Amino acid sequence: MAFLLVSAYLLLTHARGAPVENGALLETLKSQVGLFSNKSEHYSAQVRPPGTSRQIPQTIIIGVRKGGTRALLEMLDIHPNIVVAATEVHFFDWDENYVKGIDWYRNLMPFSYGNQITIEKTPGYFTSPQAPGRIHDMNSSIKLLLILRDPTERVISDYTQVYYNRVESHKPVQLFEDIVIKNGVLNTKYKAIQRSLYDVHMEKWLKHFSLDQIHIVDGNTLIKDPLPELQKVERFLNLPSRIMASNFYFNQTKGFYCIRSDGRERCLHESKGRPHPLVNSTVLEQLYSYFREHNAKFYRMVNHSFDWH
Repeated sequence: MAFLLVSAYLLLTHARGAPVENGALLETLKSQVGLFSNKSEHYSAQVRPPGTSRQIPQTIIIGVRKGGTRALLEMLDIHPNIVVAATEVHFFDWDENYVKGIDWYRNLMPFSYGNQITIEKTPGYFTSPQAPGRIHDMNSSIKLLLILRDPTERVISDYTQVYYNRVESHKPVQLFEDIVIKNGVLNTKYKAIQRSLYDVHMEKWLKHFSLDQIHIVDGNTLIKDPLPELQKVERFLNLPSRIMASNFYFNQTKGFYCIRSDGRERCLHESKGRPHPLVNSTVLEQLYSYFREHNAKFYRMVNHSFDWH
């Protein structure tokens, strides 16, 4: 990434024919080169650094929604051999985007050098019926990253996001229990519950990809101790080990790890890590019970178990 900054600096100063003040240069690089993935840039407006090109992603974070995909992407962006798409593209799960074609998709990717891997993440891919086949048609040997967390926690986090979005939009909201329980029984048709049926969705992916093409990141572990999980990803992607313990620091105020790289510190957006509602213990037990069989089936599918309820 530092090399990309230098290249961009040379390009800009040569084009302008005059020195650029440090602050102005930094802002120019942010807007024109799009290095900082926590900013939403319009990639088609970028200046192309010498020796770079836009590449179709060699790796995709396919999900799961509220599993920790943004944290994973931001943390992987530390690696000098990784460049990331700033926004969720929804190419393989939204028909209106898919019909625009592969060149449209490629043009939404950042510029990269030949030794860099381009990664995009769209959490909706994991639960999409069309995404596995479409991604396979694009690249049957692609490597996929899937970050998962305890299914019940994921349901509550899913609800929490929708809850705050509705509050901010001045729309009516419902209590968690009123959505999850209908007529005294668990509302298994609730979309948030459906998204946590990992075995159901994984079965569709394994029809198109071998298990060794899908690396599962433990989302519960990533937020508590990020480095070991990221080192596993580095090995999966055949990348040199470049992410270090010094790249992270625990933010006591936010209650989770933040990132330190390229001489600056940053945390995830304030919408991440919002407090979850206190859920009735009986409702929690119903959710644990419902997911238990699905979890066991998922463990058998992937030959690995997780510390979920």
